[in-house]
Amino acid sequence: MSYSVGQVAGFAGVTVRTLHHYDDIGLLVPSERSHAGHRRYSDADLDRLQQILFYRELGFPLDEVAALLDDPDADPRAHLRRQHDLLTARIEKLRKMAAAVEHAMEARTMGLNLTPEEKFEVFGDHDPEQYDEEVQERWGGTAAYAESQRRVARYTKDDWTRIQAEAADWGERYAALIADGEAPTGEAAMALAEEHRQHICAHFYECSYEMHRCLGEMYVADERFTAFYDAIRPGLAAHLKDAIAANADRHTS
Repeated sequence: MSYSVGQVAGFAGVTVRTLHHYDDIGLLVPSERSHAGHRRYSDADLDRLQQILFYRELGFPLDEVAALLDDPDADPRAHLRRQHDLLTARIEKLRKMAAAVEHAMEARTMGLNLTPEEKFEVFGDHDPEQYDEEVQERWGGTAAYAESQRRVARYTKDDWTRIQAEAADWGERYAALIADGEAPTGEAAMALAEEHRQHICAHFYECSYEMHRCLGEMYVADERFTAFYDAIRPGLAAHLKDAIAANADRHTS
């Protein structure tokens, strides 16, 4: 049994371009070629791709992944044990990072320089200071909190109205993207994920790709954030998390 490059891209959730690149650098060379010269991947190739994607998700550079997989003394079980240990360590790291970063929605609650009437006019039924105490407790000592507080303290009603409008426009476009069946790893989804990150950088704090990835994890781990994004379009939180991860991968690989 063999599979085309398009089929493998669909199985693995990667782009055809990524598979071509892996072939070009010798990381994943398909076992077969069709009579027309097209790539054909075997089950063994799929096993290797799975290993590659595990290590890539863990942040290993491609040259190190190649060295690990091509080690003649390593067996598949050793790879799985190593990946399990690394994934366990990463889960713990993500938990700690999630406690140290600030969600863009909550960032808007800090230092609002608005009258009660203006707050209602801008935010409607949403109370922008609902999570102030929790935000201060969880993130009060972080650089992101300090930077966000410094910025938003200067914002006027017009500033908030503009920021809200930008976010609403982004949400409408993302909802339409999902309705069109765009995959999280597609160019359009990754472009909107990058726009989401840039929105945070522009208005609240400098959000690195790794921090953005952690925010994406939080959007599905915390039911409040999931509800916020899924209110725009059911399933948007999970879709955005995957798009953020794909976007981070392509900018940090």
